[in-house]
Amino acid sequence: MFRRIRFSSLRNRRPVRPLLALALLALGWALAGQDVPRYPSPVDLAVSPDGQRLYVVCEGTDELLAVDTAAQSIAGRVKVGRVPQGIALSPGGQRIYVTNSWSDTVTEIDAASLGVLRTLPAGFEPHGIAAGNGSLFVANRIGSDVSAIDLSTAQDARHLPAGRGASYVAASPGGQRVYVTHIYPNPGPFRSQPESEITEIDTEHQVVVSRTRLHNAAGIFHVAISRDGRLGLAAQLRPKNLIPLAHVAHGWAFGDSLAVFGEDIGDAVQLPLDELDRYFSLPFGVAIAPDKSKAYLSASGSNEVAILDLPRLVEAARSPGRAALANDLSASAAYVLARIPVGRNPKGIALSPDGGKLYVANRLDDTVSVLDTAKGRIAATIPLGGAATLTAERRGERLFYSSRYAFQGQFGCANCHLDATIDGLSWDLEPDGFGVDIVDNRSLEQVGDTAPYKWNGSNPDLQTECGPRTERFFFRSQGFAGADLEDLVSFIKSIPLRPNRFRQPDGELTPAQERGKAIFERTTRKDGTEISELLQCFVCHAGKDYTNQQLAEVGTFKETDRSPKVDVPQLINVGNTAPYLHDGSARTLEEIWTVFNPKDQHGVTNDLSKDELNDLIEYLRTL
Repeated sequence: MFRRIRFSSLRNRRPVRPLLALALLALGWALAGQDVPRYPSPVDLAVSPDGQRLYVVCEGTDELLAVDTAAQSIAGRVKVGRVPQGIALSPGGQRIYVTNSWSDTVTEIDAASLGVLRTLPAGFEPHGIAAGNGSLFVANRIGSDVSAIDLSTAQDARHLPAGRGASYVAASPGGQRVYVTHIYPNPGPFRSQPESEITEIDTEHQVVVSRTRLHNAAGIFHVAISRDGRLGLAAQLRPKNLIPLAHVAHGWAFGDSLAVFGEDIGDAVQLPLDELDRYFSLPFGVAIAPDKSKAYLSASGSNEVAILDLPRLVEAARSPGRAALANDLSASAAYVLARIPVGRNPKGIALSPDGGKLYVANRLDDTVSVLDTAKGRIAATIPLGGAATLTAERRGERLFYSSRYAFQGQFGCANCHLDATIDGLSWDLEPDGFGVDIVDNRSLEQVGDTAPYKWNGSNPDLQTECGPRTERFFFRSQGFAGADLEDLVSFIKSIPLRPNRFRQPDGELTPAQERGKAIFERTTRKDGTEISELLQCFVCHAGKDYTNQQLAEVGTFKETDRSPKVDVPQLINVGNTAPYLHDGSARTLEEIWTVFNPKDQHGVTNDLSKDELNDLIEYLRTL
């Protein structure tokens, strides 16, 4: 039995969400008399039209660096918004545009003076950006849409729907079209193959003109368009989440691949980058040579850049048996010319105007690799001024994003927790039996104080969750242990909360959210009868993370589950983490109660009207 508790402090509190982990870390360093280490963490870059400047977006220090490409040294720094992600240049290169994902803005910079000209509004969590027809087109990850920002009025004039987690953008020559990818699969039936898309937008009319379907793909990253506009490439993952992870030892838990599309191809074709016993883990950045002789891709998990023979790639994409190539581990030998080691966690890549150099942003080394494309080797490494001291959190971050620990280097933590978030998928982790205990992938934001872990609560701490369990049931290899394991746990505990976009800037609740809060905290039904403590929302979802850290039976038991009881999940930023329930069977927050709560076992909701349920959901999104 639950002891009777009244959570008056919970009812009266307004959610205050400082970056506690980072603040405490900084305080610890200050008390020790040391400066807090600064890591630039470069994520994207662009080259000026004359090739003399390289512009590097650094998410860790909230700045844009201008690098002199001849001297290979930093020539200037520009402070931008919080956690910048993407970059685009105006057609002539006179203006630089940087997206600020935590500020929901775009910084406009004068390329000559490196002075900030304007701060432009964008949508929720802007990432990729491209220019076309007097507007900027910005992919908003949380908004799952594309902002069309009118440069003449500095207004976010229109939002166009894109795939879930819209993130990366590329423009055609002349800017008549932009192409947008997204990192989470679009909502679909439970335990069905994931579906994604490449969204094509007409920039003059600001309308979506096509959605190129990418079947069985989830996690679509950077996209590139050839100079003649006839060929497009997008880096992508093809997760095998519908079958037990026992097949890791037999190869291919994730298909690291490339979507090939455009007039040169016809319908989109998915081609693998992996080969037998060697995996191109987490493909991310893409670039196409000006003469279409080669293409380049970065692999952020295996720390390398692939050089592809583009004519052979196109030939494979046109071949009669092209549909079967997506799952053929021998296919990549026909078009992958070389794999060049670079720094840790390579992200964005960019070619010089003549195609002679490829610049690679090594996020977790705080460097840029310079690849001589004619010789196929690294010619130089440009340091970006990262701290020499590595904290436990930084060491753990390197482990989190590395794929070298899994069997044959197939994948790492970041494959499922994309950018330390979620992947929008449910998985069959076979330690409980094949086809048993299907699990939703939970968020890692502020997860450190929410033990126990795993949906059945069987792991008492993160060391157990990330150590022997990961080694045995995920990696099928050495896994994390000792100091490495402690570093990894330190990083996971430090993952900061993204700003909550459903809250007003002043922290006050809207009338609808206030009504939803009252429903969340109610103790009686609408007819006045008392609600059992076990069914009062705020009893299970209590405390700063909205979990009492207990197991509960909420009526969602299925034949594939071993136990009717599930670990009570934290509700922090719950509006961003669909699907829901222990197995991911609820596609939306609404479905938790409209589909999966017929007997009022998961809170009392059947006496609520549609509007009242909507109010409850509006409140939950503010947590």
